[in-house]
Amino acid sequence: MQNILEYFLFISFSYLFKILGLKLSRKVSVIIALFFYYIIPIRKETVLQNLKYAFPDYTQEKIKKISYENYKSFAVTFTEIMYLPHISRKKLIENVECVNLNILKKRYEEGNPIILLTAHFGNWEYMATSTGVQLNLLLNVVIKNQRNPYVTKWLKKNRTRFGNSVIPMGIQIRKVYQKLKEKQIVIMAADQRGDEDSIRVNLFGRSTSVFPGPATLALKTNAVIICAIPVRQKDKKYKIVFEELNIDNLPEELEDKKVEICQRYTSYLQKIIEKNPEQWLWMHKRWKH
Repeated sequence: MQNILEYFLFISFSYLFKILGLKLSRKVSVIIALFFYYIIPIRKETVLQNLKYAFPDYTQEKIKKISYENYKSFAVTFTEIMYLPHISRKKLIENVECVNLNILKKRYEEGNPIILLTAHFGNWEYMATSTGVQLNLLLNVVIKNQRNPYVTKWLKKNRTRFGNSVIPMGIQIRKVYQKLKEKQIVIMAADQRGDEDSIRVNLFGRSTSVFPGPATLALKTNAVIICAIPVRQKDKKYKIVFEELNIDNLPEELEDKKVEICQRYTSYLQKIIEKNPEQWLWMHKRWKH
């Protein structure tokens, strides 16, 4: 019963935003940010602590300002995700500018398996959906199922609305390997904390664990890794710069190769975060172990 009630509350936002329209919904999303930042401060301390770790030279005032902007950014993202059932193909293309998309297209036409690496930054859902639409190709998106199965089903329906397929993490990760062997494109977000005994990299001068999946798969399948992180612009639209990750001149040992690939991507991501720190999802304990 709890799952059903949560689901109806969840989709009520989708219907509300449909009535308001995308432009107005983005404006009223500030109410959601205010609510979860000041009234029910979900993960606020985690956000503040993470920002202090990342930017130790920033004043407390600046840290607080970024943290509030982070909640505003996430509220906009939530609004846009809930609007996915109602957005048209044309509007989706208008809202996402893909720079250097020809790099991805060229690599695909050459017959390369491709791992499209993104992050929980800006609006990662728009990145996956719009890229597939603009390429006119089916993309395989690796996702994590939600605790609520009804929400998971709703997200799957809207993630696949324009032709993409989804692959849940876990035992079905073998499907990712299969898709890459078939020379397809797989989208993965590789910015979340890995297990305690996972590969460790340097992020903002601190050691942290990472999810090694993309590096492992790239080495096993000879896949090309292309970074694609959606950055929200002042007009609320997104700009994605597609950039191939250099995985040449790797160490000899397999494990060292994985570490080096993970570090190169992490360093790339850090540069993006430094320019727009409010747009990354700081709400998980990135340096827990």
